[in-house]
Amino acid sequence: MLEHWHEFYGLLGTAAAALVALLFVAASIATGRLSAQRGSPTRTFTSPVLVHYTYVLFVSLVALVPVNTDISLAVIVGISASAGLAYAIFLLVRVLRSNATDIDDRLAYGAGPPVAYAAALAGAVLIGTRSEIGPPLLAGALILLILVNIRNSWDLTVFFAQNHGDGHSGGGSPRP
Repeated sequence: MLEHWHEFYGLLGTAAAALVALLFVAASIATGRLSAQRGSPTRTFTSPVLVHYTYVLFVSLVALVPVNTDISLAVIVGISASAGLAYAIFLLVRVLRSNATDIDDRLAYGAGPPVAYAAALAGAVLIGTRSEIGPPLLAGALILLILVNIRNSWDLTVFFAQNHGDGHSGGGSPRP
């Protein structure tokens, strides 16, 4: 079903891989600011961005595997989207309980990813049933996830740059 989507997934996977690499650069700016504490804002705001980019890369690579059938693709994407949805809902709860008071942070870090994973799961089901809406729905879900996380990466990078070397947490900001 995705035979006409080769260039799209090739470009999307390349973009996701490049964004993962840039996230490592941003994290290097934050050296000393990222906390290993279990309940830290790092786990709520920083680590999920990497997970979401990696998911987009994973689905892009799976979509490009030439031996996948519609059913095998639907199963792989469906299982991974289900896991992503569970993780995103867990994070949504953490974001809502955090000190993040900006609505844009609550939407981008909290609400956006579960919507994207739910759409990816629905797209997987529709691909498995060979519905014509499945491929565009999956593509839209991945686009939403990558765009939300471009915003989140920028937000984190600006936060880290503004607070680099000043030795304080940034005036009450909820992030790391």
